[in-house]
Amino acid sequence: MQESSKDLAGLVVPQAGRLVGTDDPWEPYRLVDADGVVVAPVAAYLRDLQAAGRSAATARSYGLDLLRWFRFLWAVEVCWDRATRIEARDFCRWLQVAGQPARPHWRHQGEPATTTTGGRPAGGRRPYAASVRAHSETVLRSFYDLHRDLGSGPILNPFPLDRARRGRRAHAHRNPMDPPRHERTGLYRPTVPSRVPRSVPDAEFNEIFARLGSHRDRALVAFYVSTGARASELLSATQGGVDPGRQLIAVVRKGSREIQELPASTDAFVWLRLYQVEMAQEIPRGRTRPLWWTRRRPARPLTYHAVHRMFERVNEQAGTRATLHSLRHTAAYRMAEDPGLPLTDVQFVLGHAALTTTQLYLTPRKEDVVRRVLAHHGEQTRQAAQRAHPVVAPGYRPEAWEVLFGNGPS
Repeated sequence: MQESSKDLAGLVVPQAGRLVGTDDPWEPYRLVDADGVVVAPVAAYLRDLQAAGRSAATARSYGLDLLRWFRFLWAVEVCWDRATRIEARDFCRWLQVAGQPARPHWRHQGEPATTTTGGRPAGGRRPYAASVRAHSETVLRSFYDLHRDLGSGPILNPFPLDRARRGRRAHAHRNPMDPPRHERTGLYRPTVPSRVPRSVPDAEFNEIFARLGSHRDRALVAFYVSTGARASELLSATQGGVDPGRQLIAVVRKGSREIQELPASTDAFVWLRLYQVEMAQEIPRGRTRPLWWTRRRPARPLTYHAVHRMFERVNEQAGTRATLHSLRHTAAYRMAEDPGLPLTDVQFVLGHAALTTTQLYLTPRKEDVVRRVLAHHGEQTRQAAQRAHPVVAPGYRPEAWEVLFGNGPS
């Protein structure tokens, strides 16, 4: 295979094509090119995902990864089934260096799309995180694996496994007491650093909660920080799934799609009742109706992006950097730090498949570590000052002490 040089520094990748959401349950998302034509190989891959039981949110996430790949191929004028390891390598380099493109506001979707150059991120664009690049590499490898097996794609996967591990048996020489490692690592998969879950300090949370502008928003945040539910899970709650008497709210779990009742705080149900009284004449009633609605007329079911934007505005006003998912981390830390609450109970509430995932919340919070270390330094300084100026024992004159130890004139 002869390598053809590509000038990635001068490469311009137009924001052509897009991932379109539909109301069709058989095809929740479809990828279209610049002319609006459906990209057939991606459609086949998304159908395979649906057959494997993946949710529409997974299809959207995988579709966005494929959209970035096809935009790169269109820019370098290489057909998807003619892509080689060279294009895969250059694409991974481009993701690492070029940075994220500037996306237009939803009110200006019809305006001409911007382009992304291969040089340093223009306009202060942030580079793609290692987790995003790793996810993209995994999706594209599985995409080409499918079409190789179907006979519709290249025989050699452009995104191969690491050459140092292809000839080894997975999990060989592993301690059976240790959790299994992900040894099927792609050749171009970046190393993803392990991150400690970030919780919201109490003072910062109080500042955010004080700036919430409606009973609905206060109820949402109170439920997020007391149930530990994911943002999309809490929005799946229905009016019939709320049981104030038992302090339970039923949500649809993200992975298993099972309905699970989660306990919540009393304050959360108080704010929920105030929200329901306030919107009693505006929202439709019914046990199967959504629980959360927009405040703008006409009322519509509340979406994840609307809640995300609401929380962003509150953060801008408070001068904080918390996220919706950090509220879940905050709830997990609060429950894990309670000695009367077993860790298995925390695992059940959070919906973790493995207890090792819940054990991450036993890691000390950053603000607690900083406070204790600063207190340690203060104590060390105080003890050093006492050692520098010892107390004179009874029966000795201070002036004789200074002459004896050289601290004064002899």
